[in-house]
Amino acid sequence: MPPLSLYIHIPWCVQKCPYCDFNSHGIKQGQSHADLPEQEYIMHLLQDLQQDIAAYLDLNKTPREIHSIFIGGGTPSLFSAKGIADILQGVQQQIPFAQDIEITLEANPGTVEAERFKGYVKAGVNRISIGVQSFDNQKLARLGRIHDSQEAVKAAGIAQSVGLNSFNIDIMHGLPEQSLQDALSDLQQAIALNPPHLSWYQLTIEPNTLFYSKPPALPEDEILWDIQEQGDALLRAAGYQQYEISAYSKAGQQCQHNLNYWRFGDYLGIGCGAHGKVTLADNRIVRTAKVKHPKGYMDLTRNKLFEETQVQADDLGFEYFMNRFRLLEPCPKEELEQRTGLSSDSKVIASRLAVALQKGLLTETTHHWQVSELGKRYLNELLSLFLE
Repeated sequence: MPPLSLYIHIPWCVQKCPYCDFNSHGIKQGQSHADLPEQEYIMHLLQDLQQDIAAYLDLNKTPREIHSIFIGGGTPSLFSAKGIADILQGVQQQIPFAQDIEITLEANPGTVEAERFKGYVKAGVNRISIGVQSFDNQKLARLGRIHDSQEAVKAAGIAQSVGLNSFNIDIMHGLPEQSLQDALSDLQQAIALNPPHLSWYQLTIEPNTLFYSKPPALPEDEILWDIQEQGDALLRAAGYQQYEISAYSKAGQQCQHNLNYWRFGDYLGIGCGAHGKVTLADNRIVRTAKVKHPKGYMDLTRNKLFEETQVQADDLGFEYFMNRFRLLEPCPKEELEQRTGLSSDSKVIASRLAVALQKGLLTETTHHWQVSELGKRYLNELLSLFLE
């Protein structure tokens, strides 16, 4: 069985950002985070997990433990430290934790206080991901963020001081009316805070967002490429290694939860709209999605499972490579069969790999494939080969 992770979704945030297409719900006007149905929601999360374990994990015949937990949102740092502790304790009562488990909590700098961070660490969180996005206050306002640059710097300082194993800073580039100098300045300020991990990615306009209905003026492609090229050089010079298309880390500080996603590992997803992927004892792979809206999710008369689908054999190759080739590390050939049951010698897989190799999007040795520099630049073209 592949390693098993757990994703926990907390859907509330102070306000919905105009670029955000995640399943998040702004707090109603006049409410504060203290008004959230924290304990009620936690009860439903643990019930959701219990149902997933019963449906997908036969723990008596195939013992499995959780190797990583990611608490995302929304803004999970709206929940109290006690609430996070209650979640983690409730999860551990149902399924064992690996000894070196990584537990990540997403936090917004505008909802961060030193005592709250200390409480999260005491609850069991050992990694925090801080959604900074930019250090330019005008850009932050344009993005609908509730924090300013000073709060972002303060949050990073707190993260360094409270005994975490690691922390991440999220930075976006390609922002509305952003120049090359603006983007590099954001990155330099993030690097100066010395986070063990940096997620650095381009803003994309997604359907069902305010930016989609009222598109802002974004930088030209030539500027975007210069940002990517020069930003990558800055990160490498500062000792960061790119291990995934939009993720850099110091040595040994990669996000284990995300590595499990991209290596086609298994994960349960609990909470509003959470997605899961589980390999069953008979080697079938199922994907799950939960009810999206908090009202429906917390309705005791409804099943929390919104959708369950089995990954068909014809889709397995694309699903595997779509994830695996986001990583820049070598991809062991034996892993394809271990995770999917497919052989690289099969006619369909072999022909598509041959095209990728011929185009220079991949390199190959006896034991592995690896995305080339050209493949990194044209990742969508590489992945599309396995979709046809």
